[in-house]
Amino acid sequence: MQVFNNVVEWQNIRKSFPNSLSIGFVPTMGNLHIGHLSLIKKCNEENDLTIVSLFVNKTQFNSNSDYTNYPITLDKDFQLLKENNVDYCFMPNYAAMYPDDFKYQVVEIDNSTILEGSSRPGHFTGVLTVVMKLFNIIKPHRAYFGEKDYQQYQLIKDMANSFFMDIEIIVCPTIREESGLAYSSRNNLLNAEQKDIANKFATIFHSAKSAEEAIYKLDSAGIEVIYIKDHKNRRYAAVKVGLARLIDNIVY
Repeated sequence: MQVFNNVVEWQNIRKSFPNSLSIGFVPTMGNLHIGHLSLIKKCNEENDLTIVSLFVNKTQFNSNSDYTNYPITLDKDFQLLKENNVDYCFMPNYAAMYPDDFKYQVVEIDNSTILEGSSRPGHFTGVLTVVMKLFNIIKPHRAYFGEKDYQQYQLIKDMANSFFMDIEIIVCPTIREESGLAYSSRNNLLNAEQKDIANKFATIFHSAKSAEEAIYKLDSAGIEVIYIKDHKNRRYAAVKVGLARLIDNIVY
């Protein structure tokens, strides 16, 4: 596996690939877990080359403490990438990704303002901007995202369509723990007691017959609900457990 930090160096390598090679891309913020590995596996199956990015994107965080508390596990990440047959790792810093210092932004004014967007203003602007940059740098044929972040996936897919980007945006099923809790890098912020609370959140969310029932049962269990809302045949949830903001969604 080759690791690139420099945009120009990667672009020179990318230009050398024959047109017949299919390029798959999995963008991540590192702190890899089994959910990421499922995306990489799918990418390997469907493409000649797999590229994974490791970049903690500061512009999508709503507070500096959330950004600084994000778990960094580079040694483990590199080992997992090698074990899972990743061909290239792109690991830029902020200056490489934002030579404009975030003066130019991709702003969506409709679906980015609901659900996660309503409680995290500007979050999706940071997400869409960095993904647009990564797509322009990596130039993949396919890009892979997890269903856990379904609103994000829909926005990225719509962005790619709106800007006529010749990239297939693929969503992969959420990978869950035995309790039903979705694997997430933020789970690493939980201590043992908080992990039990997170598992209880998953159990209640998946068993509730309505958003109202889920809110009532979570409130009764002392779990801080940010939102539970239904939108287009899918139920979305966000709760706060300790330092971790946990999100999930299910089809109903």
